[in-house]
Amino acid sequence: MVTIVEQQPSQLTETAPATGARPRSSYWPFVVPAVAVVGSVIIFPWAFTVWMSFHEWMVGGTRRFSGLSNYARLLSDERFLASIGHTFVYTLLAVVLPLIFGTLAALIFNSRLPFRGVLRGLFVMPMMATPVAIALVWTMMFHPQLGVLNYLLSLVGIPPQSWVFNPVTVIPSLVLVETWQWTPLVMLIVLGGLAAIPSEPYESAAIDGANVFQRFRYITLPMVAPFLMVAVIIRTIDALKSFDIIYAITQGGPGTASETINLYLYSVAFAYYDVGYGSAIAVVFFGLVIALSLVMLHLRQKTKWTDIQGGA
Repeated sequence: MVTIVEQQPSQLTETAPATGARPRSSYWPFVVPAVAVVGSVIIFPWAFTVWMSFHEWMVGGTRRFSGLSNYARLLSDERFLASIGHTFVYTLLAVVLPLIFGTLAALIFNSRLPFRGVLRGLFVMPMMATPVAIALVWTMMFHPQLGVLNYLLSLVGIPPQSWVFNPVTVIPSLVLVETWQWTPLVMLIVLGGLAAIPSEPYESAAIDGANVFQRFRYITLPMVAPFLMVAVIIRTIDALKSFDIIYAITQGGPGTASETINLYLYSVAFAYYDVGYGSAIAVVFFGLVIALSLVMLHLRQKTKWTDIQGGA
C-alpha cells in the first residue's frame, strides 16, 4: 500500500530552490585568474616602476630612498627636455602625413579602377614587413653615396642629401619611413568610411552642380570624420611609442638629434644602468601619454556618427 504525503505550499516554498537562482560565488573561479594575470602583468610592473622612481638605484649598487629628487632632476635635464621636443615633432609629422596620403589613397582606391583589388593588396604590403627589416632596407636607401634616394634625386638634378646623417633632416627622414609603412593603415580605415557613405548625397550634389572639391568638402569629409579620428588616435599612440625603427636606423643620432623619450629612457636604464632615474622618466612619459590619450578620447566623443547612419 502506497501512502501519498501531501505538502503544504509553504513547505514547498521553503524546500524548493528559487527558479533561476545562482550561487553568488560561482563566478569567482573565472574572475580570479583574469584578475591575477592583469595584476601580475600590468598593475604590478607599473606600481614597481613608480616605487623605483623614488629611489636612487644603480644596477649592482645599493638602493636609497630619494623622494622626488629624480623628478626634480628631470626639470634641469636638457637632454630629456630635448627628447620631449623630438618626440612631439616626430609624432606630429608621423600622424599628419599618413593621414593626408592615406585619405588621398582611399579616395583613389574607392573609385572604379581596373584591378583595384590587386592594387590594394600591393599597397598594404609595407604593413606586413617587420620594423627591423624595414629599418635595414631604408638605412641602405639613405646612404649618402650608395643610396638609391640620392640616385633618384640626381636624375632630376637635385644635389644629394644627407638624410639621417644630418641633424636637420634626420627626423623628417625617419618620418618618411613611418609614412611609407603606415599610410596603408589609414587608407584601410578611411576606405571603410567611404564604403559606408550612401550614394544619395552625391546624386543630389551632382544635380545641384557641385564640383569635385565641393563634394569632398561638404559630403565626404564630414561623413568620414569619425573614421579619420579613429586613424588619428591609432597613429598617435603608435608614433608616441615608436622605438625600433628609430633605434635601428640612427640610435638617436647624429648626436642626440633624433633621440625621443623612448630612446633616452632606454639609454638611461640599459646603457647607464640608472634604474631609479629611468623609472622616473618612464612615469613622466606614461603621464604624458595618458594626458594626450584623454584629449584624443574627448575629441573622439565629440565626433558624431549620425551623418552616415542617418543617411544610410
